[in-house]
Amino acid sequence: MTFSRLQVPVAVIATMMCTSHTSAFIPVTPRNIVSIPITKSVTPLHSSSLPITSVDKLNNVQPELGEDDLYMEPLNNKVPKVGEVMRMLPKDIFQVDTAKGLFYFGVDFAAVAATMGFLNAVVTSDLYHSFPIWAQGLSVAPLQVLTGFAMWCMWCIGHDAGHSTVSKSKSINRVVGEIAHSAICLTPFVPWAKSHRQHHLNHNHLTKDFSHQWVIREESDDMHPLIRASYLTRNFQLPILYLIYLLAGVPDGGHVIFYGRMWENSKMKEKMDAAISVVVSCATAGTLWYNMGTADFAVVCMAPWIVMSFWLFMVTYLQHHSDDGKLYTDDTFSFERGAFETVDRNYGKMVNRMSHHMMDGHVIHHLFFEKVPHYHLEEATEALAEGLEARGQSHLYKRIETPHFTQEIVKQFNKNWFFINEKQVVREL
Repeated sequence: MTFSRLQVPVAVIATMMCTSHTSAFIPVTPRNIVSIPITKSVTPLHSSSLPITSVDKLNNVQPELGEDDLYMEPLNNKVPKVGEVMRMLPKDIFQVDTAKGLFYFGVDFAAVAATMGFLNAVVTSDLYHSFPIWAQGLSVAPLQVLTGFAMWCMWCIGHDAGHSTVSKSKSINRVVGEIAHSAICLTPFVPWAKSHRQHHLNHNHLTKDFSHQWVIREESDDMHPLIRASYLTRNFQLPILYLIYLLAGVPDGGHVIFYGRMWENSKMKEKMDAAISVVVSCATAGTLWYNMGTADFAVVCMAPWIVMSFWLFMVTYLQHHSDDGKLYTDDTFSFERGAFETVDRNYGKMVNRMSHHMMDGHVIHHLFFEKVPHYHLEEATEALAEGLEARGQSHLYKRIETPHFTQEIVKQFNKNWFFINEKQVVREL
């Protein structure tokens, strides 16, 4: 077949006209991509034939969706809602088993009783008292560290009781919490649970987060003189920061004497209930002190307590501090954004398990702090990682290998203290 000179231009023009009407239906492939500049933006969806449904109608179908979900945004940059995360996880991880919860409580109770009992037996022995003071200290130091770690594990069980995940029974959770926290760990259970709940509801909020105080590094020159003094002596405070938190009420308010922001608008009935936990803690400490004497009480009870408080501060601090961590303001905060700024830390399989996955299951814990018990955190975390990977959002999940955890807390606290850089504060989206 041949074409005349006139037929060729006509054919080309006809082909171009057809292409202009059909190009929208051609699949995009590397061969037909046209290189044109693209401006990245968030664009509202519009349609002349199929109008976007209202937010009210959308909420009837998917309650976790809000107004922001009516906008086009790259999927891998949008933090999933709690409902979306829940669908990534096996349903059985939300099952709270009272028998299993009490089993773990019993194991940790036995561990504390055995280690502290043995420590007390050593300290009250004639052989121990025949040693010079320096030899006495060296001989009991390993036992104090071991007892303190057992108390830390028991603290984690009390933590579960405070989140109502030891049992579905409020009474069982209360009894376990009073024994684990108020009596054994000398942490008044109800006041602690009250402030800790506010931490979970406001995690990584610049001003409303509890348990953590945040100081913008660029504003450090404006710090109060007492706060500045605290910063300058930070390296000496690690063993006693939990004591300061409970007694002095920094930054939430007192857990023994009720004052500060955590008690604002609290009714007398609530304070009276919290006072029961304070009485349990004070009565336990006072009874042991009276019967053991000051020296033995300090060596057998308070030295391990300081070890426990070091574990508690170390784990808590490292869970909420990372080089790329973000804080949010009233204008940018959401529960999910704050939860995904928490950090899972791997301390090693045995330490993770004995600590009831407090370190390596913390992201899931913050997403479902009253739904997932500690013995399901490992499975839930694995499912979360897989679900995010399937959505192309693995970067949202933070996990840091931290085998040298004691060195890490000393290094991080010395370097960063409670500072946060201004560039890490998200003030607008």
